[in-house]
Amino acid sequence: MYYEGDLNILKIYTDGASKGNPGRASIGVSVLKDNQELLTLSEAIGVQTNNFAEYTALIRALEVLSKQYKGESIEVYADSELMIKQLKGVYKVKNENIKPLYAQIQKLLPHFSSISFTHIRREFNSRADELANLAL
Repeated sequence: MYYEGDLNILKIYTDGASKGNPGRASIGVSVLKDNQELLTLSEAIGVQTNNFAEYTALIRALEVLSKQYKGESIEVYADSELMIKQLKGVYKVKNENIKPLYAQIQKLLPHFSSISFTHIRREFNSRADELANLAL
């Protein structure tokens, strides 16, 4: 299930998984435009924490989209409340392992005309969760 809104905006659904936290970790990404899935990513990323995986999922999505869809408006949806609040500036990034990932995201943001970050409940992020678990 996805949120509907402006159909011309790229909607990025991201999720990270970690079995053990830290443990075997993976990412899942689903990108939609006009309610059609344009892109999926499903990748194992080694032994990492869940937060590391959440950030990595968004980085991978932004890297791919910055090449193919530069200048587009994007909406990011994730079930990691911590990551979304950090990206919105509500919480500071204190974890030393996450700081470089946060910085990477900040460097990718200017590639897009606008970006929003929205925390969603897990049940609204089922496709990204499915893709993350496939890679495990």
